[in-house]
Amino acid sequence: MTDTLSVRVGSNLYIGSAHPIVVQTMCNTHTSDIEGTIAQCKELAAAGSQLIRITVPSMADVENIAAIKNRLRKDGIDTPLVADVHFSPDIAKAVVPVVEKIRINPGNFHPDHGRARTLFREFLEICKKYDRAIRIGVNHGSLGRYIVEKYGNTPQAMALAAMEWVEMCIDAQFYNVVVSLKASNTVVMVDAYREMVRLMKEAGTVFPLHVGVTEAGNGDSGRIKSAVAISTLLQEGIGNTVRVSLTEPPVKEIPVAQFLAHKYSDAPAPAGLGQREEYMLEAACRWGAPLLKHEIDDIPIGDEYLKDEILQACRRRFYKPEYIACPGCGRTLYNLEETFNKVKEATGGFKNVVIAVMGCIVNGPGEMADADYGYVGEGRGMVTLYRKKEPVLRHIPEDEAIEKLVRLIEADREG
Repeated sequence: MTDTLSVRVGSNLYIGSAHPIVVQTMCNTHTSDIEGTIAQCKELAAAGSQLIRITVPSMADVENIAAIKNRLRKDGIDTPLVADVHFSPDIAKAVVPVVEKIRINPGNFHPDHGRARTLFREFLEICKKYDRAIRIGVNHGSLGRYIVEKYGNTPQAMALAAMEWVEMCIDAQFYNVVVSLKASNTVVMVDAYREMVRLMKEAGTVFPLHVGVTEAGNGDSGRIKSAVAISTLLQEGIGNTVRVSLTEPPVKEIPVAQFLAHKYSDAPAPAGLGQREEYMLEAACRWGAPLLKHEIDDIPIGDEYLKDEILQACRRRFYKPEYIACPGCGRTLYNLEETFNKVKEATGGFKNVVIAVMGCIVNGPGEMADADYGYVGEGRGMVTLYRKKEPVLRHIPEDEAIEKLVRLIEADREG
């Protein structure tokens, strides 16, 4: 295990190399739905989530998450809450007194990089005042222009982008920091975390790492994709808290994360994991690392379906479309899980193509960096279709969007 600092979240949860791997997840309810979010938090806590993240997309939701937290504490649920904030330093600052931890990407605090740094310093001072923890979350595809222009959209660029904010925390003598560098591409994700560890060791301060594959999808594919990458890092002693992002009800993420946490630390054993699912995860953990490291080119198992899934998750052989799908959150404005399954059904016959299904226009375009095509919800029953990073069809009614996506792919292949 890579030696890291210990980060305290709330009164008694610790993340770091001296502690078992922490399991966490994220609500997919709208934060304005206070009763629904409270109910889901209770379900997730009962299932074993040690940390629960909730999106805070507006100032009104700062009050909503405060009400949610107060009700949970009144009802005896003391699981720490994490506010998920994008783009707004004002919301990030306002929510600090309310929750135990705040997840931000300081690079999107302001288009001007110098101004973003100033706003981040101000944010850290408030976090110090209230003794809060933060997660600096940098995702592949959401890097600042200044980094991409210099280093490209690469694992090195991800690590360097995160390292700038880490160094600012060190300069501010603020150490209650967790770092993540997520990607939907398992190779990029693993390489980014390795580079981040190298840079932090070089700097002399190693913060705990939150590991996960973003937009992993659902079903067997999402579980295997997450397992091959996360287990590769955990085997190398990299990773102190885990989230398995699935486009399913978030309670279904928890047994998979518990399996990984238990396998690689003294964390509690998973509950509710089926025999087939455990067999599948064991195989993904057994063969993921040697495939990702190119130590082997094939795996000696007779289950051809499982072999195909593991090889595709490791990006060694593709037998079907590669799907990127976010797990959904309070910013999602349509039935993401149902739509994703319909997209898979309609496009399953294509090969050598990466298709993304994203919940919102806020983060979707940036987070689908590896996709050939994207289906991104605009809200109000409308969808934008992307080719690579370019929107090609806007404001399409949901009931027409999948058919138009298929036609777009077919037209490109015929052309």
